[in-house]
Amino acid sequence: MTTVAFLGLGVMGAPMAGHLASAGHDVRVYNRTAGKAHQWASEHRGTVAGTPSAAAAGADAVFVCVGKDGDVREVVLGPHGALAALAPGAVIVDHTTASATLARELSTTAAASGVGFIDAPVSGGQAGAVNGTLTVMCGGDPSVFARVAPVMDAYSRACTLLGPSGSGQLTKMVNQIAIAGLLQGLAEALDFAMRAGLDPDTVIDVIGKGAAGSWQLDNRGPTMVRDEFDFGFAVEWMRKDLGICIDEAHRNGAELAITKVIDGFYEEIVDMGGRRWDTSSLIRRLRKSD
Repeated sequence: MTTVAFLGLGVMGAPMAGHLASAGHDVRVYNRTAGKAHQWASEHRGTVAGTPSAAAAGADAVFVCVGKDGDVREVVLGPHGALAALAPGAVIVDHTTASATLARELSTTAAASGVGFIDAPVSGGQAGAVNGTLTVMCGGDPSVFARVAPVMDAYSRACTLLGPSGSGQLTKMVNQIAIAGLLQGLAEALDFAMRAGLDPDTVIDVIGKGAAGSWQLDNRGPTMVRDEFDFGFAVEWMRKDLGICIDEAHRNGAELAITKVIDGFYEEIVDMGGRRWDTSSLIRRLRKSD
């Protein structure tokens, strides 16, 4: 594939589209705020389109990275959506963290037009997008996945097909449930360490070499103890993701008791003015009286 469209140039989408351009693909970009698209084009080789359909016309693949289910529907199925502009044989890849229900719906709708669909949420945060080291969790038809996986190699270190449509989104839910629990446990542990009079940096170094070691401990522990949260994955987006997880659990019968509690803790963080703080800000609610 050489001609691709990228819809959505936020903190994740812009560097991902940049990697596609650097890999030699003919990239057309669309963003709801046009200024971001023109800024991207001033830094990368590519073309700005005024609508999703204009970006998608003649494209072999369309990559989507927007905010919520409704945003995906708008850029794919809306009056100027990408799907209507695609020829049979093209593929839509949705990198948005959205519902598995939406993934299955779009897969069916796209198939009716002879277009393939892969739900492909990512993990790795802004740094992973910038460095081209994202983990991509995919759902869809194996033959369709085989066609677009080499393209996604431009910004991923792991790109895996987990099963039929919706499987990528379900796997991302597993990811978010695990991260929320890890961060709450880390917040409580580091707050405990500081109240006990221990040097938190030394504690992080020591326990990181044992069974408590994790990416979150290594990358978020040092900033948590310094009360630094002006970076990373925003609380408002984690709350959106956890809401998707909880809704899916209502359908499949999974018990998410701890996840629901942590979602409530994040609501407290929002009330403290932390809507855009990093998700590691869970420790702030434990130390707000200090």
